[in-house]
Amino acid sequence: MIPLVVNAQRARVRNIPEHDYKAVHFGFTLGLNTMDFKIKSSEYAVAENFFGEVSTLTPGFNINIVSNFRLNDHFDFRILPGVAFGQRRIDYYRIEGPGLPGSEQWSEQDEPGLESSQELESSFLEFPFAIKYKSVRIDNYRPYLIGGVNFRYDLAKNFNEEDNIFLSLKPFDVFLETGFGIDFYLPYFKFSTELKFAMGFIDTLDRRQSSHMQYQNSLEKLRSNLVILSFHFE
Repeated sequence: MIPLVVNAQRARVRNIPEHDYKAVHFGFTLGLNTMDFKIKSSEYAVAENFFGEVSTLTPGFNINIVSNFRLNDHFDFRILPGVAFGQRRIDYYRIEGPGLPGSEQWSEQDEPGLESSQELESSFLEFPFAIKYKSVRIDNYRPYLIGGVNFRYDLAKNFNEEDNIFLSLKPFDVFLETGFGIDFYLPYFKFSTELKFAMGFIDTLDRRQSSHMQYQNSLEKLRSNLVILSFHFE
């Protein structure tokens, strides 16, 4: 037992110990995302018992360039411009009972019937600005928290009545992002895993004249939400 105890007390060799003292360093990010909508139903939806919701989440992906600026031992300022691709499907249901799911009038006897769907694709140009708070480094890993804002511009054009897409999204949106992750110090670079949540501030529903106005009329507000799993190489 004595050799085991002595070996456990030996300090591990720290990989790239100078990395955290660089004033500026760069890297890239590969990630997976799921895009969602926070939907607020309108009075039309209540009156017609016709409402939309995102029933399933479809995975997408994102690619970013990392620019990291050291502020002090525990704080970094980060800029991560990139692109993100994803898709969201709004399913529209007809409710036979007196209320919507989650309302006081809703009961298990109310059975929603799926009537139609709207598939909306997004191709974001994104410009995130974030503050990263790092804990004390422990051997070759270091947990951290991150938060900031992200300005996204959607290049996708959804409204196309020939393809039965009767919804349109505003291209510009602003997101508040928070998350956490762990830095792993490898012999030649730093690898990080990060889970981040993004909440959009702007009502992204772009109202326009359509031959099927019920899809727009049933929505009072449409805000974007994202969950992003990122892998940083720095």
